[in-house]
Amino acid sequence: MFKLAVITDEISQDLSVAAAMVKDFGGAALEIRSVWDKDPYELEDADIERIRNIAAEHGLKICGIATPFYKCDFGDAEQEQRHLDILRKCIALAHRLDTQLIRVFTFWKQPGTPPWEQIAEKFQAPIRMAEQEDIILGIENEPSTMAANARKTADFLRLVNHPRVRSIWDPGNEAWDDESGAAFPDGYATLKPWIVHVHLKDLKHTPDGKVEGVKFGTGEVDYIGQFKALKADGYDGYLSLETHWRIRHEIPDDLLQRPKGSAFSFGGEEATRQCLQSLREMLATI
Repeated sequence: MFKLAVITDEISQDLSVAAAMVKDFGGAALEIRSVWDKDPYELEDADIERIRNIAAEHGLKICGIATPFYKCDFGDAEQEQRHLDILRKCIALAHRLDTQLIRVFTFWKQPGTPPWEQIAEKFQAPIRMAEQEDIILGIENEPSTMAANARKTADFLRLVNHPRVRSIWDPGNEAWDDESGAAFPDGYATLKPWIVHVHLKDLKHTPDGKVEGVKFGTGEVDYIGQFKALKADGYDGYLSLETHWRIRHEIPDDLLQRPKGSAFSFGGEEATRQCLQSLREMLATI
Protein backbone atom coordinates (compact mmCIF):
# COMPACT_ATOMS: atom_id res chain seq x y z
CA MET A 1 0.00 0.00 0.00
CA PHE A 2 1.92 3.05 1.26
CA LYS A 3 5.70 3.33 1.39
CA LEU A 4 7.06 4.73 4.66
CA ALA A 5 9.91 7.27 4.88
CA VAL A 6 11.27 9.72 7.43
CA ILE A 7 12.93 13.10 7.03
CA THR A 8 16.20 12.01 8.57
CA ASP A 9 17.12 15.03 10.69
CA GLU A 10 13.90 14.51 12.65
CA ILE A 11 15.77 11.52 14.11
CA SER A 12 19.44 12.46 14.12
CA GLN A 13 22.19 14.26 12.26
CA ASP A 14 23.89 10.86 12.14
CA LEU A 15 22.41 9.23 9.05
CA SER A 16 23.34 5.73 10.25
CA VAL A 17 21.16 6.22 13.34
CA ALA A 18 18.27 7.52 11.25
CA ALA A 19 18.55 4.72 8.68
CA ALA A 20 18.60 2.02 11.35
CA MET A 21 15.39 3.35 12.92
CA VAL A 22 13.59 3.62 9.58
CA LYS A 23 14.61 0.06 8.75
CA ASP A 24 13.48 -1.19 12.19
CA PHE A 25 9.98 0.16 11.53
CA GLY A 26 9.71 -1.36 8.08
CA GLY A 27 10.38 1.87 6.23
CA ALA A 28 11.40 2.00 2.60
CA ALA A 29 13.23 5.30 2.21
CA LEU A 30 15.01 8.31 3.64
CA GLU A 31 14.21 11.93 2.84
CA ILE A 32 17.30 14.13 3.05
CA ARG A 33 17.22 17.55 4.70
CA SER A 34 20.21 18.31 6.96
CA VAL A 35 22.84 15.60 7.48
CA TRP A 36 25.96 15.86 9.64
CA ASP A 37 25.01 19.51 10.30
CA LYS A 38 25.05 20.34 6.59
CA ASP A 39 22.24 21.50 4.35
CA PRO A 40 21.79 19.29 1.26
CA TYR A 41 23.48 21.85 -0.99
CA GLU A 42 26.50 21.87 1.35
CA LEU A 43 27.16 18.15 1.04
CA GLU A 44 30.48 17.23 -0.54
CA ASP A 45 31.39 14.22 -2.66
CA ALA A 46 32.52 12.19 0.35
CA ASP A 47 29.28 12.99 2.20
CA ILE A 48 27.18 11.94 -0.77
CA GLU A 49 29.04 8.66 -1.08
CA ARG A 50 28.46 8.01 2.63
CA ILE A 51 24.74 8.62 2.16
CA ARG A 52 24.63 6.19 -0.76
CA ASN A 53 26.50 3.54 1.22
CA ILE A 54 24.37 3.91 4.36
CA ALA A 55 21.13 3.72 2.38
CA ALA A 56 22.35 0.65 0.49
CA GLU A 57 23.52 -1.03 3.70
CA HIS A 58 20.02 -0.71 5.15
CA GLY A 59 18.19 -1.52 1.93
CA LEU A 60 16.62 1.94 1.73
CA LYS A 61 16.01 4.34 -1.12
CA ILE A 62 16.27 8.13 -1.07
CA CYS A 63 12.75 9.40 -1.78
CA GLY A 64 13.44 13.12 -2.01
CA ILE A 65 15.61 16.12 -1.20
CA ALA A 66 13.91 18.49 1.27
CA THR A 67 15.55 21.72 0.14
CA PRO A 68 14.99 25.25 1.49
CA PHE A 69 14.66 26.57 -2.08
CA TYR A 70 12.80 29.88 -2.24
CA LYS A 71 12.46 30.17 1.51
CA CYS A 72 13.74 33.69 1.01
CA ASP A 73 12.40 37.22 0.57
CA PHE A 74 10.43 37.77 -2.61
CA GLY A 75 11.93 40.54 -4.72
CA ASP A 76 15.42 40.35 -3.22
CA ALA A 77 17.49 39.66 -6.34
CA GLU A 78 20.60 38.61 -4.41
CA GLN A 79 18.69 36.06 -2.31
CA GLU A 80 16.84 34.75 -5.35
CA GLN A 81 20.06 34.20 -7.29
CA ARG A 82 21.61 32.41 -4.33
CA HIS A 83 18.59 30.13 -4.13
CA LEU A 84 18.82 29.29 -7.84
CA ASP A 85 22.39 28.18 -7.13
CA ILE A 86 21.05 26.12 -4.20
CA LEU A 87 18.54 24.47 -6.53
CA ARG A 88 21.23 23.58 -9.08
CA LYS A 89 23.32 21.91 -6.37
CA CYS A 90 20.31 20.04 -4.98
CA ILE A 91 19.35 18.78 -8.44
CA ALA A 92 22.89 17.43 -8.86
CA LEU A 93 22.53 15.78 -5.43
CA ALA A 94 19.19 14.24 -6.43
CA HIS A 95 20.82 12.64 -9.46
CA ARG A 96 23.61 11.21 -7.30
CA LEU A 97 21.04 9.78 -4.88
CA ASP A 98 18.67 8.44 -7.57
CA THR A 99 15.62 10.52 -6.74
CA GLN A 100 13.50 12.87 -8.85
CA LEU A 101 11.75 14.81 -6.10
CA ILE A 102 12.94 18.23 -4.96
CA ARG A 103 10.88 19.93 -2.22
CA VAL A 104 10.57 23.69 -2.85
CA PHE A 105 8.70 26.72 -1.50
CA THR A 106 7.08 29.96 -2.69
CA PHE A 107 8.98 32.68 -0.75
CA TRP A 108 8.35 33.93 2.78
CA LYS A 109 4.80 35.08 3.40
CA GLN A 110 3.99 38.76 2.86
CA PRO A 111 0.82 40.67 3.86
CA GLY A 112 -2.06 40.62 1.40
CA THR A 113 -2.74 38.47 -1.62
CA PRO A 114 0.39 36.74 -2.92
CA PRO A 115 1.62 38.13 -6.27
CA TRP A 116 1.15 34.77 -7.96
CA GLU A 117 1.86 35.90 -11.51
CA GLN A 118 5.19 37.39 -10.45
CA ILE A 119 6.02 34.30 -8.39
CA ALA A 120 5.15 32.12 -11.39
CA GLU A 121 7.65 34.15 -13.40
CA LYS A 122 10.29 33.45 -10.75
CA PHE A 123 9.61 29.73 -11.28
CA GLN A 124 10.33 29.77 -15.01
CA ALA A 125 14.06 29.17 -14.56
CA PRO A 126 13.47 26.35 -12.01
CA ILE A 127 10.95 24.78 -14.39
CA ARG A 128 13.47 24.84 -17.23
CA MET A 129 15.97 23.14 -14.93
CA ALA A 130 13.37 20.53 -13.99
CA GLU A 131 12.59 19.84 -17.65
CA GLN A 132 16.25 19.52 -18.61
CA GLU A 133 17.18 17.41 -15.58
CA ASP A 134 14.06 15.19 -15.32
CA ILE A 135 13.16 16.51 -11.87
CA ILE A 136 9.84 17.11 -10.10
CA LEU A 137 9.49 20.32 -8.06
CA GLY A 138 7.20 19.63 -5.10
CA ILE A 139 5.54 22.73 -3.64
CA GLU A 140 4.87 22.26 0.07
CA ASN A 141 1.93 24.02 1.72
CA GLU A 142 3.83 25.83 4.46
CA PRO A 143 2.25 28.49 6.74
CA SER A 144 5.36 30.68 6.75
CA THR A 145 5.35 30.99 2.94
CA MET A 146 3.07 32.49 0.28
CA ALA A 147 1.56 29.04 -0.42
CA ALA A 148 0.49 28.88 3.20
CA ASN A 149 -2.33 26.38 2.75
CA ALA A 150 -3.99 24.06 0.26
CA ARG A 151 -6.15 26.76 -1.33
CA LYS A 152 -3.23 29.11 -1.98
CA THR A 153 -1.02 26.25 -3.17
CA ALA A 154 -3.74 25.18 -5.61
CA ASP A 155 -4.07 28.77 -6.87
CA PHE A 156 -0.39 28.75 -7.71
CA LEU A 157 -0.38 25.27 -9.26
CA ARG A 158 -3.32 26.15 -11.52
CA LEU A 159 -1.53 29.27 -12.69
CA VAL A 160 1.79 27.52 -13.36
CA ASN A 161 0.00 24.52 -14.91
CA HIS A 162 3.13 22.47 -15.53
CA PRO A 163 3.64 18.72 -15.07
CA ARG A 164 7.02 19.30 -13.42
CA VAL A 165 5.44 21.35 -10.59
CA ARG A 166 3.39 19.25 -8.19
CA SER A 167 2.22 19.23 -4.55
CA ILE A 168 3.90 17.87 -1.44
CA TRP A 169 0.81 17.60 0.75
CA ASP A 170 1.33 18.23 4.47
CA PRO A 171 -1.93 17.87 6.46
CA GLY A 172 -0.17 19.01 9.63
CA ASN A 173 0.95 22.25 8.00
CA GLU A 174 -2.61 22.79 6.79
CA ALA A 175 -3.92 22.51 10.34
CA TRP A 176 -1.14 24.84 11.51
CA ASP A 177 -2.24 27.66 9.20
CA ASP A 178 -4.82 29.95 10.80
CA GLU A 179 -6.53 30.75 7.47
CA SER A 180 -7.17 27.18 6.34
CA GLY A 181 -10.13 24.87 6.82
CA ALA A 182 -9.94 21.24 7.89
CA ALA A 183 -6.82 19.51 6.62
CA PHE A 184 -8.95 16.47 5.84
CA PRO A 185 -11.18 16.31 3.95
CA ASP A 186 -11.10 19.94 2.75
CA GLY A 187 -7.40 20.59 2.18
CA TYR A 188 -6.80 17.15 0.74
CA ALA A 189 -9.67 17.50 -1.73
CA THR A 190 -8.29 20.86 -2.87
CA LEU A 191 -4.79 19.55 -3.64
CA LYS A 192 -5.55 15.95 -4.61
CA PRO A 193 -5.02 16.42 -8.38
CA TRP A 194 -1.38 17.49 -7.83
CA ILE A 195 -0.20 15.36 -4.89
CA VAL A 196 2.96 13.33 -5.50
CA HIS A 197 4.32 13.05 -1.94
CA VAL A 198 2.92 13.32 1.60
CA HIS A 199 4.50 14.69 4.78
CA LEU A 200 3.16 13.68 8.18
CA LYS A 201 3.18 15.65 11.42
CA ASP A 202 0.58 16.26 14.12
CA LEU A 203 -0.31 19.23 16.32
CA LYS A 204 -2.82 20.83 18.63
CA HIS A 205 -4.00 24.33 19.47
CA THR A 206 -3.50 25.28 23.10
CA PRO A 207 -6.12 27.21 25.14
CA ASP A 208 -4.10 30.41 24.71
CA GLY A 209 -4.23 30.10 20.90
CA LYS A 210 -0.73 28.79 20.30
CA VAL A 211 0.07 25.77 18.14
CA GLU A 212 2.41 23.04 19.26
CA GLY A 213 3.61 19.78 17.82
CA VAL A 214 2.41 16.57 19.46
CA LYS A 215 3.01 12.84 19.19
CA PHE A 216 1.71 11.61 15.87
CA GLY A 217 -1.88 10.42 16.08
CA THR A 218 -2.75 12.41 19.21
CA GLY A 219 -3.42 15.76 17.57
CA GLU A 220 -6.11 17.48 15.55
CA VAL A 221 -5.60 16.02 12.08
CA ASP A 222 -7.95 13.20 11.04
CA TYR A 223 -5.19 10.92 9.83
CA ILE A 224 -7.31 7.78 9.83
CA GLY A 225 -9.68 9.50 7.42
CA GLN A 226 -6.73 10.80 5.41
CA PHE A 227 -5.11 7.39 5.10
CA LYS A 228 -8.38 5.75 4.10
CA ALA A 229 -8.88 8.39 1.40
CA LEU A 230 -5.33 7.98 0.09
CA LYS A 231 -5.86 4.23 -0.10
CA ALA A 232 -9.22 4.60 -1.84
CA ASP A 233 -7.72 7.08 -4.32
CA GLY A 234 -4.89 4.69 -5.21
CA TYR A 235 -2.04 6.75 -3.80
CA ASP A 236 1.08 4.59 -3.90
CA GLY A 237 3.73 7.16 -3.04
CA TYR A 238 5.59 7.84 0.18
CA LEU A 239 4.31 8.86 3.58
CA SER A 240 7.27 10.76 4.97
CA LEU A 241 7.24 11.45 8.72
CA GLU A 242 8.32 14.96 9.67
CA THR A 243 8.03 14.59 13.44
CA HIS A 244 8.26 18.29 14.45
CA TRP A 245 7.74 17.29 18.11
CA ARG A 246 10.10 16.72 20.99
CA ILE A 247 9.15 15.09 24.26
CA ARG A 248 10.98 17.29 26.76
CA HIS A 249 11.24 20.62 24.98
CA GLU A 250 9.63 22.70 22.27
CA ILE A 251 11.46 23.30 19.01
CA PRO A 252 12.12 27.07 18.65
CA ASP A 253 10.12 28.83 15.94
CA ASP A 254 13.19 29.75 13.92
CA LEU A 255 14.18 26.10 13.70
CA LEU A 256 10.64 25.04 12.82
CA GLN A 257 10.69 27.45 9.88
CA ARG A 258 14.23 26.59 8.83
CA PRO A 259 15.18 23.15 10.21
CA LYS A 260 18.86 22.33 10.23
CA GLY A 261 21.55 20.80 12.37
CA SER A 262 22.05 19.33 15.80
CA ALA A 263 19.98 21.96 17.62
CA PHE A 264 16.97 20.96 15.54
CA SER A 265 17.58 17.20 15.79
CA PHE A 266 18.13 17.25 19.57
CA GLY A 267 15.60 14.92 21.20
CA GLY A 268 14.36 13.73 17.84
CA GLU A 269 15.36 10.09 18.12
CA GLU A 270 13.08 9.28 21.06
CA ALA A 271 10.21 11.41 19.76
CA THR A 272 10.33 9.97 16.25
CA ARG A 273 10.46 6.42 17.55
CA GLN A 274 7.19 7.05 19.42
CA CYS A 275 5.64 8.68 16.35
CA LEU A 276 6.66 5.78 14.10
CA GLN A 277 5.12 3.31 16.52
CA SER A 278 1.89 5.28 16.56
CA LEU A 279 1.92 5.62 12.76
CA ARG A 280 2.44 1.91 12.29
CA GLU A 281 -0.47 1.13 14.63
CA MET A 282 -2.73 3.54 12.77
CA LEU A 283 -1.85 2.12 9.36
CA ALA A 284 -2.54 -1.40 10.63
CA THR A 285 -6.16 -0.44 11.29
CA ILE A 286 -6.80 0.32 7.60
